[in-house]
Amino acid sequence: MIVNLLVLLLFIGLIVLCGWLCYRSIRSSKLWVKIVGGVGFALLTLLFLGAAFTGGKGLASVYFPGAPAAPDLTVAGTPEQVARGEYLVNMSCIGCHSAAGADGAPTMQHPLSGGWNIAAAEGFGFIGDLVAENLTPGGKLAGYTDGELFRTLRQRVDKDGRQLVFMSLLPYGQLSDADTEAIVAYLRTLEPAQQSAATGDKLNFVGAMMMGAGMFGAPEQGADTVAAPPEGATAEYGKYVATFGECRGCHGPDLTGTPASAMGPAVPNPRPLVSGISEEQFVAMMRSGVKPDGQPFPEGMPWQVAAQMTDSDLAALYAYLTAPVQ
Repeated sequence: MIVNLLVLLLFIGLIVLCGWLCYRSIRSSKLWVKIVGGVGFALLTLLFLGAAFTGGKGLASVYFPGAPAAPDLTVAGTPEQVARGEYLVNMSCIGCHSAAGADGAPTMQHPLSGGWNIAAAEGFGFIGDLVAENLTPGGKLAGYTDGELFRTLRQRVDKDGRQLVFMSLLPYGQLSDADTEAIVAYLRTLEPAQQSAATGDKLNFVGAMMMGAGMFGAPEQGADTVAAPPEGATAEYGKYVATFGECRGCHGPDLTGTPASAMGPAVPNPRPLVSGISEEQFVAMMRSGVKPDGQPFPEGMPWQVAAQMTDSDLAALYAYLTAPVQ
Protein backbone atom coordinates (compact mmCIF):
# COMPACT_ATOMS: atom_id res chain seq x y z
CA MET A 1 0.00 0.00 0.00
CA ILE A 2 2.81 2.44 0.90
CA VAL A 3 4.52 2.00 -2.49
CA ASN A 4 1.26 2.60 -4.33
CA LEU A 5 0.58 5.74 -2.29
CA LEU A 6 4.09 7.02 -3.09
CA VAL A 7 3.46 6.42 -6.79
CA LEU A 8 0.15 8.30 -6.50
CA LEU A 9 1.96 11.21 -4.83
CA LEU A 10 4.55 11.13 -7.62
CA PHE A 11 1.82 11.49 -10.23
CA ILE A 12 0.25 14.33 -8.27
CA GLY A 13 3.66 16.03 -8.19
CA LEU A 14 4.01 15.58 -11.95
CA ILE A 15 0.56 17.09 -12.46
CA VAL A 16 1.57 20.17 -10.50
CA LEU A 17 4.92 20.43 -12.29
CA CYS A 18 3.51 20.02 -15.80
CA GLY A 19 0.65 22.39 -15.03
CA TRP A 20 3.12 25.02 -13.86
CA LEU A 21 5.33 24.50 -16.96
CA CYS A 22 2.26 24.77 -19.17
CA TYR A 23 1.38 28.08 -17.50
CA ARG A 24 4.93 29.36 -17.92
CA SER A 25 4.98 28.31 -21.58
CA ILE A 26 1.75 30.13 -22.34
CA ARG A 27 3.14 33.25 -20.64
CA SER A 28 6.31 33.14 -22.75
CA SER A 29 6.98 35.93 -25.24
CA LYS A 30 8.10 33.42 -27.86
CA LEU A 31 5.30 32.05 -30.04
CA TRP A 32 6.90 28.64 -30.61
CA VAL A 33 7.27 28.17 -26.85
CA LYS A 34 3.63 29.12 -26.35
CA ILE A 35 2.51 26.53 -28.91
CA VAL A 36 4.93 23.66 -28.35
CA GLY A 37 5.35 24.08 -24.60
CA GLY A 38 1.73 24.98 -23.91
CA VAL A 39 0.26 22.09 -25.88
CA GLY A 40 2.92 19.58 -24.82
CA PHE A 41 2.74 20.29 -21.10
CA ALA A 42 -1.07 20.52 -21.23
CA LEU A 43 -1.21 17.02 -22.73
CA LEU A 44 1.23 15.71 -20.12
CA THR A 45 -0.84 17.31 -17.36
CA LEU A 46 -3.96 15.59 -18.65
CA LEU A 47 -2.09 12.29 -19.02
CA PHE A 48 -0.78 12.36 -15.45
CA LEU A 49 -4.16 13.57 -14.19
CA GLY A 50 -5.86 10.57 -15.80
CA ALA A 51 -3.30 8.18 -14.32
CA ALA A 52 -3.67 9.71 -10.85
CA PHE A 53 -7.46 9.69 -11.02
CA THR A 54 -7.87 6.10 -12.21
CA GLY A 55 -5.08 4.87 -9.94
CA GLY A 56 -6.50 6.66 -6.92
CA LYS A 57 -9.97 5.35 -7.69
CA GLY A 58 -8.61 1.82 -8.00
CA LEU A 59 -6.68 2.07 -4.73
CA ALA A 60 -9.78 3.35 -2.97
CA SER A 61 -11.84 0.44 -4.31
CA VAL A 62 -9.26 -2.07 -3.04
CA TYR A 63 -8.31 -0.55 0.32
CA PHE A 64 -11.65 1.05 1.17
CA PRO A 65 -14.36 -1.05 -0.52
CA GLY A 66 -16.96 -0.14 2.10
CA ALA A 67 -17.65 -3.72 3.17
CA PRO A 68 -19.77 -4.10 6.31
CA ALA A 69 -18.29 -5.34 9.56
CA ALA A 70 -17.89 -9.08 10.01
CA PRO A 71 -20.94 -10.65 11.66
CA ASP A 72 -20.76 -12.03 15.19
CA LEU A 73 -21.03 -15.63 14.09
CA THR A 74 -20.04 -19.05 15.39
CA VAL A 75 -20.68 -21.88 12.96
CA ALA A 76 -22.04 -25.03 14.60
CA GLY A 77 -20.01 -27.40 12.43
CA THR A 78 -22.56 -30.20 12.36
CA PRO A 79 -21.80 -33.32 10.28
CA GLU A 80 -24.43 -32.18 7.77
CA GLN A 81 -22.77 -28.77 7.43
CA VAL A 82 -19.32 -30.29 7.02
CA ALA A 83 -20.55 -32.72 4.34
CA ARG A 84 -22.28 -29.95 2.42
CA GLY A 85 -19.23 -27.72 2.78
CA GLU A 86 -16.94 -30.43 1.42
CA TYR A 87 -19.16 -30.79 -1.66
CA LEU A 88 -19.20 -27.03 -2.27
CA VAL A 89 -15.46 -26.58 -1.71
CA ASN A 90 -14.71 -29.36 -4.18
CA MET A 91 -16.97 -27.61 -6.69
CA SER A 92 -15.45 -24.18 -6.33
CA CYS A 93 -12.53 -23.40 -4.01
CA ILE A 94 -10.37 -26.30 -5.13
CA GLY A 95 -10.07 -24.81 -8.62
CA CYS A 96 -7.80 -22.02 -7.37
CA HIS A 97 -6.76 -22.99 -3.86
CA SER A 98 -5.66 -26.60 -4.33
CA ALA A 99 -1.99 -27.38 -3.84
CA ALA A 100 0.19 -25.95 -6.58
CA GLY A 101 2.14 -28.45 -8.67
CA ALA A 102 5.70 -28.24 -9.96
CA ASP A 103 4.49 -25.97 -12.77
CA GLY A 104 2.86 -23.61 -10.28
CA ALA A 105 -0.66 -24.46 -11.43
CA PRO A 106 -3.32 -25.86 -9.06
CA THR A 107 -3.39 -29.65 -9.02
CA MET A 108 -7.13 -29.89 -8.21
CA GLN A 109 -6.05 -32.04 -5.28
CA HIS A 110 -5.95 -31.50 -1.53
CA PRO A 111 -4.50 -29.96 0.57
CA LEU A 112 -5.99 -26.56 -0.12
CA SER A 113 -2.62 -24.93 0.50
CA GLY A 114 -2.88 -22.45 -2.41
CA GLY A 115 0.20 -20.83 -3.90
CA TRP A 116 -1.05 -20.40 -7.49
CA ASN A 117 -0.16 -16.94 -8.83
CA ILE A 118 -3.30 -16.31 -10.85
CA ALA A 119 -2.08 -13.02 -12.33
CA ALA A 120 1.19 -14.45 -13.64
CA ALA A 121 -0.45 -17.65 -14.91
CA GLU A 122 -3.18 -15.83 -16.81
CA GLY A 123 -0.84 -13.39 -18.50
CA PHE A 124 -1.44 -10.23 -16.49
CA GLY A 125 1.41 -10.43 -14.02
CA PHE A 126 2.23 -6.82 -14.90
CA ILE A 127 -0.54 -5.76 -12.48
CA GLY A 128 1.20 -7.42 -9.51
CA ASP A 129 0.69 -10.75 -7.75
CA LEU A 130 -2.63 -12.45 -7.03
CA VAL A 131 -1.62 -15.61 -5.17
CA ALA A 132 -4.32 -18.03 -4.01
CA GLU A 133 -4.52 -18.28 -0.23
CA ASN A 134 -3.82 -21.32 1.90
CA LEU A 135 -7.31 -22.31 3.09
CA THR A 136 -6.09 -24.80 5.68
CA PRO A 137 -5.45 -23.86 9.33
CA GLY A 138 -1.77 -23.70 8.37
CA GLY A 139 -2.41 -20.37 6.61
CA LYS A 140 -3.84 -16.95 7.40
CA LEU A 141 -7.37 -18.28 7.83
CA ALA A 142 -6.36 -19.73 11.20
CA GLY A 143 -6.46 -16.15 12.47
CA TYR A 144 -9.95 -15.46 11.10
CA THR A 145 -13.07 -15.76 13.20
CA ASP A 146 -16.04 -17.59 11.69
CA GLY A 147 -17.68 -14.23 11.09
CA GLU A 148 -14.60 -12.84 9.33
CA LEU A 149 -14.37 -15.92 7.11
CA PHE A 150 -18.10 -15.63 6.35
CA ARG A 151 -17.53 -11.98 5.37
CA THR A 152 -14.60 -12.97 3.14
CA LEU A 153 -16.87 -15.31 1.18
CA ARG A 154 -19.84 -12.94 1.08
CA GLN A 155 -18.06 -9.61 0.54
CA ARG A 156 -14.78 -10.85 -1.04
CA VAL A 157 -12.59 -8.93 1.39
CA ASP A 158 -9.78 -10.08 3.66
CA LYS A 159 -9.65 -9.88 7.44
CA ASP A 160 -8.65 -6.21 7.27
CA GLY A 161 -11.49 -5.33 4.92
CA ARG A 162 -9.37 -5.01 1.75
CA GLN A 163 -10.90 -6.13 -1.53
CA LEU A 164 -9.72 -9.49 -2.86
CA VAL A 165 -9.22 -8.56 -6.50
CA PHE A 166 -9.78 -11.87 -8.28
CA MET A 167 -12.41 -13.15 -5.86
CA SER A 168 -14.35 -9.92 -6.25
CA LEU A 169 -15.03 -10.93 -9.87
CA LEU A 170 -16.54 -14.29 -8.88
CA PRO A 171 -20.18 -14.83 -7.84
CA TYR A 172 -19.57 -16.48 -4.46
CA GLY A 173 -21.21 -13.56 -2.66
CA GLN A 174 -24.49 -14.99 -3.99
CA LEU A 175 -24.16 -18.25 -2.06
CA SER A 176 -26.81 -18.70 0.60
CA ASP A 177 -26.10 -18.05 4.25
CA ALA A 178 -26.46 -21.78 4.95
CA ASP A 179 -24.02 -22.79 2.22
CA THR A 180 -21.52 -20.10 3.19
CA GLU A 181 -21.60 -21.35 6.78
CA ALA A 182 -21.19 -24.92 5.49
CA ILE A 183 -17.98 -23.91 3.69
CA VAL A 184 -16.69 -22.31 6.88
CA ALA A 185 -17.56 -25.48 8.81
CA TYR A 186 -15.68 -27.69 6.36
CA LEU A 187 -12.58 -25.49 6.16
CA ARG A 188 -12.30 -25.67 9.95
CA THR A 189 -11.95 -29.48 9.72
CA LEU A 190 -8.94 -29.45 7.37
CA GLU A 191 -5.51 -30.55 8.51
CA PRO A 192 -2.95 -27.70 8.61
CA ALA A 193 -0.73 -27.53 5.54
CA GLN A 194 2.20 -25.21 5.02
CA GLN A 195 2.72 -22.93 2.04
CA SER A 196 6.10 -21.31 1.42
CA ALA A 197 4.81 -18.83 -1.19
CA ALA A 198 3.69 -15.38 -0.09
CA THR A 199 -0.06 -15.64 -0.58
CA GLY A 200 -2.59 -12.88 -1.09
CA ASP A 201 -3.01 -9.87 -3.38
CA LYS A 202 -0.20 -7.44 -4.08
CA LEU A 203 -1.67 -5.13 -6.70
CA ASN A 204 0.70 -2.53 -8.11
CA PHE A 205 -0.21 0.93 -9.42
CA VAL A 206 -0.75 -0.34 -12.97
CA GLY A 207 -3.29 -2.79 -11.59
CA ALA A 208 -4.87 -0.03 -9.53
CA MET A 209 -5.27 2.12 -12.66
CA MET A 210 -6.91 -0.77 -14.49
CA MET A 211 -9.23 -1.33 -11.54
CA GLY A 212 -10.09 2.36 -11.45
CA ALA A 213 -10.77 2.37 -15.19
CA GLY A 214 -13.24 -0.50 -14.77
CA MET A 215 -11.22 -2.91 -16.90
CA PHE A 216 -11.83 -5.75 -14.47
CA GLY A 217 -15.53 -5.05 -14.09
CA ALA A 218 -17.35 -3.65 -11.09
CA PRO A 219 -17.32 -5.83 -7.94
CA GLU A 220 -20.77 -6.22 -6.44
CA GLN A 221 -21.31 -5.99 -2.71
CA GLY A 222 -22.87 -9.05 -1.16
CA ALA A 223 -26.30 -8.86 0.44
CA ASP A 224 -26.74 -9.02 4.21
CA THR A 225 -28.57 -12.32 3.90
CA VAL A 226 -29.07 -14.75 1.00
CA ALA A 227 -31.41 -17.74 0.72
CA ALA A 228 -31.00 -20.48 -1.88
CA PRO A 229 -33.96 -21.37 -4.12
CA PRO A 230 -35.69 -24.71 -3.44
CA GLU A 231 -33.68 -27.66 -4.71
CA GLY A 232 -35.00 -29.34 -7.83
CA ALA A 233 -34.55 -29.71 -11.58
CA THR A 234 -35.59 -26.12 -12.22
CA ALA A 235 -33.94 -23.23 -14.04
CA GLU A 236 -34.01 -21.20 -10.82
CA TYR A 237 -32.06 -23.78 -8.85
CA GLY A 238 -29.89 -24.50 -11.88
CA LYS A 239 -28.68 -20.91 -11.82
CA TYR A 240 -27.72 -21.43 -8.20
CA VAL A 241 -25.82 -24.60 -9.15
CA ALA A 242 -24.02 -22.59 -11.82
CA THR A 243 -23.04 -20.15 -9.07
CA PHE A 244 -21.38 -22.57 -6.65
CA GLY A 245 -20.14 -24.70 -9.57
CA GLU A 246 -18.19 -21.65 -10.83
CA CYS A 247 -19.83 -21.84 -14.28
CA ARG A 248 -20.91 -18.19 -14.10
CA GLY A 249 -17.43 -16.97 -13.21
CA CYS A 250 -16.18 -17.99 -16.68
CA HIS A 251 -19.26 -18.14 -18.92
CA GLY A 252 -20.83 -14.92 -17.65
CA PRO A 253 -23.65 -14.09 -15.22
CA ASP A 254 -26.32 -15.59 -17.50
CA LEU A 255 -24.10 -18.30 -19.01
CA THR A 256 -24.22 -16.61 -22.41
CA GLY A 257 -20.46 -16.36 -22.80
CA THR A 258 -18.06 -13.51 -22.16
CA PRO A 259 -16.02 -11.38 -24.56
CA ALA A 260 -12.25 -11.11 -24.40
CA SER A 261 -11.08 -8.68 -21.73
CA ALA A 262 -8.11 -7.69 -19.62
CA MET A 263 -8.80 -10.80 -17.56
CA GLY A 264 -8.48 -13.25 -20.43
CA PRO A 265 -9.75 -14.53 -23.79
CA ALA A 266 -13.39 -14.84 -24.81
CA VAL A 267 -15.39 -17.71 -23.30
CA PRO A 268 -18.12 -19.28 -25.48
CA ASN A 269 -21.86 -19.38 -24.89
CA PRO A 270 -22.68 -23.00 -23.88
CA ARG A 271 -26.44 -22.63 -24.37
CA PRO A 272 -26.61 -23.45 -28.11
CA LEU A 273 -24.71 -26.69 -27.58
CA VAL A 274 -26.72 -27.78 -24.53
CA SER A 275 -30.06 -26.85 -26.08
CA GLY A 276 -29.37 -29.27 -28.92
CA ILE A 277 -28.83 -32.36 -26.76
CA SER A 278 -30.85 -34.37 -24.26
CA GLU A 279 -30.42 -34.26 -20.51
CA GLU A 280 -28.85 -37.72 -20.61
CA GLN A 281 -26.33 -36.58 -23.22
CA PHE A 282 -25.58 -33.48 -21.15
CA VAL A 283 -24.88 -35.52 -18.02
CA ALA A 284 -22.67 -37.94 -19.99
CA MET A 285 -20.79 -34.98 -21.51
CA MET A 286 -20.15 -33.36 -18.14
CA ARG A 287 -19.03 -36.65 -16.62
CA SER A 288 -16.64 -37.52 -19.46
CA GLY A 289 -15.43 -34.17 -20.78
CA VAL A 290 -16.34 -35.25 -24.30
CA LYS A 291 -19.06 -33.61 -26.41
CA PRO A 292 -21.71 -35.76 -28.15
CA ASP A 293 -19.86 -35.30 -31.46
CA GLY A 294 -16.75 -36.89 -29.94
CA GLN A 295 -14.79 -33.66 -29.50
CA PRO A 296 -13.22 -33.13 -26.06
CA PHE A 297 -13.77 -29.93 -24.12
CA PRO A 298 -11.10 -27.26 -24.54
CA GLU A 299 -8.18 -27.56 -22.13
CA GLY A 300 -9.36 -24.62 -20.01
CA MET A 301 -12.78 -26.15 -19.30
CA PRO A 302 -12.69 -27.63 -15.75
CA TRP A 303 -15.16 -30.41 -16.51
CA GLN A 304 -13.51 -32.65 -13.91
CA VAL A 305 -15.08 -30.44 -11.25
CA ALA A 306 -18.53 -30.50 -12.83
CA ALA A 307 -18.19 -34.28 -13.16
CA GLN A 308 -18.43 -34.49 -9.37
CA MET A 309 -21.85 -32.84 -9.28
CA THR A 310 -24.78 -34.95 -8.18
CA ASP A 311 -27.24 -36.13 -10.81
CA SER A 312 -29.89 -33.79 -9.39
CA ASP A 313 -27.58 -30.78 -9.60
CA LEU A 314 -26.64 -31.60 -13.19
CA ALA A 315 -30.34 -31.95 -14.03
CA ALA A 316 -30.93 -28.48 -12.56
CA LEU A 317 -28.00 -27.07 -14.51
CA TYR A 318 -29.41 -28.57 -17.71
CA ALA A 319 -32.79 -26.99 -16.97
CA TYR A 320 -31.11 -23.59 -16.55
CA LEU A 321 -29.03 -23.85 -19.72
CA THR A 322 -32.06 -24.82 -21.82
CA ALA A 323 -34.40 -22.20 -20.37
CA PRO A 324 -34.88 -18.74 -21.95
CA VAL A 325 -32.36 -16.20 -20.71
CA GLN A 326 -34.06 -13.93 -18.21
